Amino acid sequence: MAHIVVLGAGLGGTIQAYELKETLGKDDKITVISNKSYFQFTPSNPWAGVGWRKKEDIIIELEPVMKKHGIEFIVDGAAKLEPEANKVICDSGREVTYDYLVIATGPDLAFDEIEGFGPDHHTASVCSIEHAEISGQNWESFCANPGPIVIGAVQGASCFGPAYEYLLTIDTDLRKRKIRHKVPMTFVTSEPYVGHLGLGGVGDTKSMLESILRDRDIKWVVNAKTNKFTEDAVHITVHDDDGNVKGDQEVPAVYKMMLPAFRGIPALMGIEGLVNPRGFVITDEYQRNPKYPNIFGIGVCIAIAPKDPTPVPTGVPKTGFMIESMVTATARNIPRVMRGEEPNEQPTWNALCLADFGDRGAAFLAMPQIPPRNVNWSGQGRWVHWAKLAFEWYFMRKVRRGVSEPFYERAIMKMMKITKLQD
Repeated sequence: MAHIVVLGAGLGGTIQAYELKETLGKDDKITVISNKSYFQFTPSNPWAGVGWRKKEDIIIELEPVMKKHGIEFIVDGAAKLEPEANKVICDSGREVTYDYLVIATGPDLAFDEIEGFGPDHHTASVCSIEHAEISGQNWESFCANPGPIVIGAVQGASCFGPAYEYLLTIDTDLRKRKIRHKVPMTFVTSEPYVGHLGLGGVGDTKSMLESILRDRDIKWVVNAKTNKFTEDAVHITVHDDDGNVKGDQEVPAVYKMMLPAFRGIPALMGIEGLVNPRGFVITDEYQRNPKYPNIFGIGVCIAIAPKDPTPVPTGVPKTGFMIESMVTATARNIPRVMRGEEPNEQPTWNALCLADFGDRGAAFLAMPQIPPRNVNWSGQGRWVHWAKLAFEWYFMRKVRRGVSEPFYERAIMKMMKITKLQD
């Protein structure tokens, strides 16, 4: 009998436990460790940031689901990992030993790297449902006394889609309230151009998103390094396409939400051979760590180097479709390793993003995520809004039922058939 521990219960960790249950033997034990008792559907956070969702709408308590499927679920944070001893030390002092470990912790949010950054200081956040609910409450206060807004992503950020979503959902909400004319809006980003997305663009995302911002009277600043946040402004340094400094700016803003850079959680920091200097888990093409072959990493916590440098540093996003392929590869590789065989399943690392703008939206599909690609497509319309709603319902249903069906893959194949992208 082997004991497999999954550290983290987000989009990747939760589904990883379900898929392992199907690929492992009946005598093997699966334990999930999470610092939260519930799964949260993170893609819905921009809606919560304007009060369109409440916490109870997008969370699922996991203990009953896990128990039903014979999976042990421990609600406890990870304080320290000791890979040489095959042991996780929890915040409570509890020690959990493992034969195999899947790290699926998600990121630590690096708000402290910029002065005045974060929900405890001068900016809103939609990075977690807890942050997003606070943002939604503060949004009502802002609408009672509106002023300039800045939305965007700071240097080192790797997840840009939610910034565009929140920006344009806010725009839609302000128009519904008939107060959009009172709110100057600026999109400030470390991307070298609008629609870069940390991916060098996908399809026609550059011209498409620039057109959407122009149509909605939203200004933008690219190649921006954020220096600090104050109560009424975002202080930035703007660079040219060669990385040379063009000058400093103060962008007025009484309401601000910018996505932070990510890093690994403190429990992983500084473990040589396991993580890089930012604390991201180092994995090979089979999601396995080269130094510790009984440790695998999936999701936002793994290290992926940008394909090309940008004037202001940007990271590479890890989207749901990509994470799902990591989960499946890991679920198939661990049993092989347990049998003394070499892993042979590689994730596809395809990317799908449905960016909802509150009434319509934009979508892109990159297969694979890093260029050159077999499919490089983007589109927009009201159908994206309805597709995002359907994704939310379907994925929540999947987690609640404890099933491991390939949600993203099935949805993508249907979309490709409808749009004839397979031709």
